[in-house]
Amino acid sequence: MVAKIKTGRSVLGAINYNEHKVRLGKAELILAQGYLKEPFDLSFSDKVNRLSDLTKRNERTQVNALHVSLNFAVGENLDKWTLQQIADEYMEGLGFGKQPYLVYQHYDAGHPHLHLVSTNIKADGERISFHLLANKASEQSRKQVELNYGLVKAEDQGKAQHNVKSLSLEQLAYGKSDTKRAITNVVSEVLRTYKFTSIPEFNAVLNGFNVTADRGSKESRMYEKNGLVYWALDGKGGKIGVPIKASSIYGKPTLKALEGRFALNDVLRKSLREQLKQTIDDLLSKRIGKTEFQLKLKEQNIEAIFRHSEDGRLYGVTFVDHKTKAVFNGSDLGKNYSANSLSQFFARSEGSIKPSHTAELPGNNQLPGNTGITGNTNFNSGSAFLEALFQEEKQDMAAIGRLQQRKRKKKRRGHSL
Repeated sequence: MVAKIKTGRSVLGAINYNEHKVRLGKAELILAQGYLKEPFDLSFSDKVNRLSDLTKRNERTQVNALHVSLNFAVGENLDKWTLQQIADEYMEGLGFGKQPYLVYQHYDAGHPHLHLVSTNIKADGERISFHLLANKASEQSRKQVELNYGLVKAEDQGKAQHNVKSLSLEQLAYGKSDTKRAITNVVSEVLRTYKFTSIPEFNAVLNGFNVTADRGSKESRMYEKNGLVYWALDGKGGKIGVPIKASSIYGKPTLKALEGRFALNDVLRKSLREQLKQTIDDLLSKRIGKTEFQLKLKEQNIEAIFRHSEDGRLYGVTFVDHKTKAVFNGSDLGKNYSANSLSQFFARSEGSIKPSHTAELPGNNQLPGNTGITGNTNFNSGSAFLEALFQEEKQDMAAIGRLQQRKRKKKRRGHSL
């Protein structure tokens, strides 16, 4: 366990930092030691006032805020109760056991970690010295906690993280393990690693692990109240068992928390858009059918998830890039990657649509893959391909011919006067 101590002049600033993470769905208050209410009942003012009331009892001390982070090794997935005990024992060893403090669990890094906020001003106005706190008291307390809970030592954590591979998710198998725990594991890991900006995009990833997030029908009370539940799925994608409320899952991945994540993910995934488009363009630059298209992408660890209506019409597509952990709807990549454009492209490639000089592709009339060839082109025919290449030149020649005709007519009218 690695302990990092920061001291400062603002309790409010330290709490604000953690509460901002909570609003983004990237942290959770799991313990409020020395407070009169449970963590989930505390308002923002309650959290701040309890500590700031103490700082006012010694206004001579300017540096009065304590902000600690406790960082665990990758793979040390400790439950909430254990984390609470670790926080208590560490603060006791630090000399802050009788002080009020807040403990936040953060989910925004590749390793589990806590943030603790307190003040060094005691109820009688005396201050706890910060001198040598990090070098002496913290080190002693940290080593004792590592020993008590069998944690990876700070000295060995670099080696451990080097040897531990990134967490790999497994499909939920209903009945083989506790459903709530299995759903929690999948949801937490997908939230932590994938960049999605909507519930459908979130589900595009979750469904691959036999889990789905459900808001209910638009007419339901749950939908009206912005509720959210998670279901286990069977092998055919059907819901099975009983739904688990988002608020009861560890980390509370509610709709409100997810919406905060959507905005952040929209920024994080922007730099990954062009890379995905280039991969798709490479496949669409040649004749390819829908099934082969999916298989070729899968070879590059990318899923193309197509959605069909009851009559078999393709109406939606979502791309999940498991390499970069980015999720995009086809239309978010551009009109040429929408379900409608891709559907027509595949139909032509598979020869199920006959060439037509009047038919046009949707959007800007450009085929997917930025080929630069516009209009309706049948790539099954070499002559049609050549015709497409010279189409612009033919149009220019026709325009010149019409212009010359008009000039000749004007001349004839001039001679008849």
